[in-house]
Amino acid sequence: MLSKRLEQLAEYLQNPIHFADIGSDHAYLPCYVCSRHERATAIAGEVNQGPFERAKKTVREHELSDRIEVRKGNGLDVIKEKEVNQITIAGMGGKLIRTILEEGQAKLSGVSRLILQPNIDAQLVRKWLIEHHYKIVAEEIIAEDGYIYEVIVSDYRKEPLHLSEHELLFGPYLLQEKSDVFLKKWFHEKEKRSKLINQMKQATILPVEKIKKLETEMEWIEEVIEDDNR
Repeated sequence: MLSKRLEQLAEYLQNPIHFADIGSDHAYLPCYVCSRHERATAIAGEVNQGPFERAKKTVREHELSDRIEVRKGNGLDVIKEKEVNQITIAGMGGKLIRTILEEGQAKLSGVSRLILQPNIDAQLVRKWLIEHHYKIVAEEIIAEDGYIYEVIVSDYRKEPLHLSEHELLFGPYLLQEKSDVFLKKWFHEKEKRSKLINQMKQATILPVEKIKKLETEMEWIEEVIEDDNR
């Protein structure tokens, strides 16, 4: 059974579906999508031998080897230019997703949609997308198995794009909706930042700029949470 977060990613793939799933692990997402869409094709990319073997096994078990190719390699190295029209990357930190996109920029030619699910540091992903002409067109926030996940859907645009600092941190669509899951996340993030600031203030040499940045974010979080409680 596919997780809710991967189901959510699948919902945002657009026909015709020719996508690469980077860090595919068991290749559950490519198998799910290709089972539902008879013309869909996928590349399941894995850098580590164990997940690579598991992905091949899953594809064989689903009898989808004619439409899903499992490739071993780092990030976007597993695809060729203009080979896919959409890319999914899920279950990694925002820094790693940003690095994968940055290092694989040459492979993004012809990729109209990026569907990304950073476990943390989603603001880094949003910033990279905007700076590289990928407009955020949808966002989801999901609670599953005690964790909260954000899904960011973005489409390539030629024109320059912009998001405010608030929108980068909270997500433009998530900020508008302010769902219960969203508010739960930011209550927790407020507590995390408060503890972190207190720890930093115990240091012999104060990381002044880091403290200042966290305190500013604390103020933004309080504004968002309090605004919702009015």
